[in-house]
Amino acid sequence: MQGVNRDSRAGISCPRAVALDRPGNSVYLIRDLVHESGEHMSKARAKIDTKQALIRAGTEICTEQGFQVTGIEEVLKRVGVPKGSFYHFFSSKHEFGEAVIENYAQYFARLLDRILLDESRRPLQRLKAFVEEAERGMAKYKFRRGCLVGNLGQELGGLDEAFRNRLEAVLLSWQQRTAACLAEAVAVGDLPSDADVERLAEFFWIGWEGAILRSKLSRSVTPLRHFADLYFSKVLT
Repeated sequence: MQGVNRDSRAGISCPRAVALDRPGNSVYLIRDLVHESGEHMSKARAKIDTKQALIRAGTEICTEQGFQVTGIEEVLKRVGVPKGSFYHFFSSKHEFGEAVIENYAQYFARLLDRILLDESRRPLQRLKAFVEEAERGMAKYKFRRGCLVGNLGQELGGLDEAFRNRLEAVLLSWQQRTAACLAEAVAVGDLPSDADVERLAEFFWIGWEGAILRSKLSRSVTPLRHFADLYFSKVLT
């Protein structure tokens, strides 16, 4: 049959494949296929970009005002997409909240790794550098944001078991990173050999989250500095 290329092995008619056998047609077919592939990839990227934009906006808003009072409409308005876009990616606000927590956890893990694994500084200087960077971040956003995990822990810890478990796991991961940094401080002689780095790391995050809350309320870095000064001068001795 003219214009149809039949695959003898599978008996499948492939009308477009015959163009490859005709002089001058192969270039156009390949160009069309590349164009179609490019369009498909662009649409896929657009979907990923929209989902990430929703998660980023949710992270920003929830860090400022909490999860329960954050409405879907507010997130959509900030991103500039219709309501249908939200439910295309998330089946519920709860699922969206989980994505927001995961996004913040990944961001903060990268931040901690960048600072606490910086071998150009001594271990305790790295922890001090984290405190200083946090102070700058709080001031940058005029003390509106604070810590998403701490905020949601207070808001949702007694209301939603799934959120509580995830938030506790995130805090424990930060604590483990801090304990590893303190263990390096022991290894280089900056902390006593019998220092309990696990408890010291736990104490840091218990106190730090409280200092963040107080800093947000007072709109000042003073609570952060008070806690850090006492931690480094009295606790780590």
